[in-house]
Amino acid sequence: MSKDIATPIRTQEILKKYGFSFKKSLGQNFLIDPNILRNIVSKADLTKESAAIEIGPGIGALTEHLARTAGKVVAFEIDQRLLPVLEDTLSPYDNIKVIHSDILKADVSQVIKEELEEYTDIMVVANLPYYVTTPILMKLIMDRLPIRGFVVMMQKEVADRITAKPGTKEYGSLSIAIQYYMEAEVAMIVPKTVFMPQPNVDSAVIRLTKRTDVPVTVIDEDFLFEVSRGSFVQRRKTIYNNLQSSLPNGKDRKEEILNALETVGVDPTRRGETLSIEEFGKLADALYPYFKE
Repeated sequence: MSKDIATPIRTQEILKKYGFSFKKSLGQNFLIDPNILRNIVSKADLTKESAAIEIGPGIGALTEHLARTAGKVVAFEIDQRLLPVLEDTLSPYDNIKVIHSDILKADVSQVIKEELEEYTDIMVVANLPYYVTTPILMKLIMDRLPIRGFVVMMQKEVADRITAKPGTKEYGSLSIAIQYYMEAEVAMIVPKTVFMPQPNVDSAVIRLTKRTDVPVTVIDEDFLFEVSRGSFVQRRKTIYNNLQSSLPNGKDRKEEILNALETVGVDPTRRGETLSIEEFGKLADALYPYFKE
């Protein structure tokens, strides 16, 4: 087995060899602790019958651990300067495909068809760039990919928001949008000291598992998310006040909003953070005739 990429000395050697400098704009922070990487991969429950999709492989630290465990790895890298580095560092492995592409613009479904058609068990495993964590996750979830789920590292604060339960200060429209489709849990906390360069904040790895069934069936999923986003516009305000200011012509439709809240048994003085996804679903359906039909 080749020597781990993710040690401080080997990482320094690779960066020096290629004269690589970190781009702040791409949120590049490389992991330099092989134990953490092994731990991340173990959370994904991969076998040689599984495939992994990685985003932002960097110099290949996580990629090689995935390649040792999974049958095949497809990695999307946006930074052209890293392509020759990856070709070199990952040369011992013949089950990795690196694609030079921005994941937010990539047709991932098509890539899965072309590269992973024989795999029925596919996981996204990645150390996500912090500045685009939410757009990447939302895109991949809304693309309805044929995957089992995600094991992804991100800023701890974002992980807390994604996995939050109703009634907590972290709970918000992001928690609802992701938990509508996925079971979400924090799998591990990662200290900032195991990165090069060191970020300013600690990280967390979350595991998202695709739900077999959504928690509540609604008339219009987009409208559900519109209502939940609108309910958190000003966290200290009641749901009734927030919906008035966030829904189209809400100020002129106070009666309708009150009716809808009453129909589903939600006290208008409650705050958005106290409502479960099920309650938001029922509320969105009750508001639908007034705002969408």
